[in-house]
Amino acid sequence: MLTLTNVRKTFNRGTINEKKALNGIHLHLNPGDFVTIIGGNGAGKSTMLNMIAGVYPIDSGKIVIDGHNISREPEFKRAKYIGRVFQDPMMGTAAGMEIEENLGLAMRRGKRRGLSWQIAKEERGYYKQQLSLLDLGLEDRMKSKVGLLSGGQRQALTLLMATMQKPKLLLLDEHTAALDPKTAAKVLEITRKIVNEQELTAMMVTHNMRDAIEIGNRLIMMHEGRIIYDVAGEEKKNLEVEDLLEKFEAASGEEFANDRMMLAK
Repeated sequence: MLTLTNVRKTFNRGTINEKKALNGIHLHLNPGDFVTIIGGNGAGKSTMLNMIAGVYPIDSGKIVIDGHNISREPEFKRAKYIGRVFQDPMMGTAAGMEIEENLGLAMRRGKRRGLSWQIAKEERGYYKQQLSLLDLGLEDRMKSKVGLLSGGQRQALTLLMATMQKPKLLLLDEHTAALDPKTAAKVLEITRKIVNEQELTAMMVTHNMRDAIEIGNRLIMMHEGRIIYDVAGEEKKNLEVEDLLEKFEAASGEEFANDRMMLAK
């Protein structure tokens, strides 16, 4: 479903602030893979997701989604393949619009639109049914402005919107990091449910090593713009946090030094 071949990206090339963000990334995801991504600060985790989404152009290499070479396509053209949830709950929704209007926009993503704006009765019923699956009471607030929702409610809504038109690939960039622990656990539960039920191919950057081990069928660890560890299946299920720390030190020759991830053990 996704193939990255020797993808490289350097920011501020030729200046004192030059930073090699991606240093020859090779990655292949099969349909239905749910990959968690961990690594220290500046490892290239979010940059890799941004390169896939088309936020920045890659310097070299190739990105293929479901057989389509999107390496040079702009971000708006890649949107028909990709669903995305950001770390900031405010980024995935339009605060001044109603819940049902936000869902209407998501439903029409990638489709031709006319001049009229109308949500049909059947469509409204579908939105209500989908919202009820979140178990947050939003199905009874469809006329509420999204700006009135809590961060967790907005993130759950963003997740629903990102997957309403089943994407080829779902990108989750620390999408629970800005939430309190209880709300984060609820959003993760919704994430697992949606990914599993729709059999989505997904990539999730997380700072929580325990979540990285428990969620998904595959885990990759990044360091200095490279993938230094890739584990799946039973081997992943049997991992402990201490195992990840040992793997990091063995592969990078350094001690793991990300306070936020260490605290999340």
